[in-house]
Amino acid sequence: MLTGLPKTLSALLMPGGLILLAAVGYLRPQGLPVWLEQPVAAFPYFVLAFGLVFGWYFSSVRVILSLLVLSSADRALIAFPAAGPDPHALGRIIFAATAVLLPLNLLAFSILKEEGTTTMRGGIRILAVLIQPFLLLWLCAPERRDLAAALEMPYLPWLPTAWTPLPQAALVAFAVAGLLHLVRFTLRRDPLDAGAAWALGAAFLAYHGARFGWRPTNFFAAAGLILFVALIQSCYQRTYRDDLTGIAGRVAYQEATSQLGKRFAVAVLSIDQLKAYGNAHGKAVAEQILKSAAPKVQAACQRGHVFRVSGEELTMLFSDQTALDALVALDNVRKTVGQMSLFLRGRDRVWEDSRGTSRPGGRDRELPVTVSIGVADSSPDSESFGAVIKSAYRALYEAKAAGGNVVKRGIVSPEPLRRAQSTAGRIIPSGEY
Repeated sequence: MLTGLPKTLSALLMPGGLILLAAVGYLRPQGLPVWLEQPVAAFPYFVLAFGLVFGWYFSSVRVILSLLVLSSADRALIAFPAAGPDPHALGRIIFAATAVLLPLNLLAFSILKEEGTTTMRGGIRILAVLIQPFLLLWLCAPERRDLAAALEMPYLPWLPTAWTPLPQAALVAFAVAGLLHLVRFTLRRDPLDAGAAWALGAAFLAYHGARFGWRPTNFFAAAGLILFVALIQSCYQRTYRDDLTGIAGRVAYQEATSQLGKRFAVAVLSIDQLKAYGNAHGKAVAEQILKSAAPKVQAACQRGHVFRVSGEELTMLFSDQTALDALVALDNVRKTVGQMSLFLRGRDRVWEDSRGTSRPGGRDRELPVTVSIGVADSSPDSESFGAVIKSAYRALYEAKAAGGNVVKRGIVSPEPLRRAQSTAGRIIPSGEY
């Protein structure tokens, strides 16, 4: 199972990195056979149409605005080609201005809170993007040449720029925006942040490809495709993954339970100290503890599937296994969580000394955690999932009552047969009426 850095790199590279690699391989001149040239020519229009439709359907103003910015930059470069070294030429001003605005726009869309397309804030953001082409035309006026020339100034004389047509201001904007997108992805694991970073890479190639005969439109379209795929991936993740912990959520749990056979085990886990820490330090601290413990539980429970359905508990499903089969894995989960070294810094910041090499500060308070687990399995007398999960919860409460840090097995009671009520009716002889 991939954990830590390899898992992060895998999530970062897929699928945005593959799409960009395919664009470099096939969207360059002579990169496609003749029969594919017409479909590739229509490729940007399909990307824009599908991206806008799905962005509206999923209420993602971020993707809609990003596609509008990418298409606007592409149309501007086509309408005003940057030919010649004159920095006051209209094409050069448009080239430099769009190269600065594009990465800054994509960064702003990621930082601002996502809003629906029909809200006032969403409408204001769309209006702000639609105004930018008019601002570019205002900047191109002859009386504002000095202001436009500031985009081409070498602010960092030691920075070599002979290899790129972009001015230093645009290079800094691309570098800062790309770095911040990567940082946000590392912290939040949102596919849209990784997609925005790869889209910036595709847009960067679009600005450089014209000198080699490459069509910038193709690479702007590749950037849009990356954002479109990232949107689908993000929506899937929000649907099937728990927002707080990142593990499988309610929808995935419901699908998994519907596919269970006649033989299965269910375990319910609860952190013993979580409620006390929440009461003492606030909900944010309790959420950070649960967020830190959930990946540990998932990594240790290799024979089962871990879900967060709601609340403070984590549920584990073991298909084709009995409770006795699952006890070894559950005890491993209990020991793994008990070995966590969590500390509270300040009022609401929880950090983990995962390698045992950091020294807690003088004001850091240790937050020891243990877990209680209740487990039950199906039986010939009762194969009802509801009866099994109830038995697992009863075992969990028994484990907590026993002091915690223990795994308890519950016995599923046979479901009693429903007896007909005495007032339900009686057989009436035919001659009674």
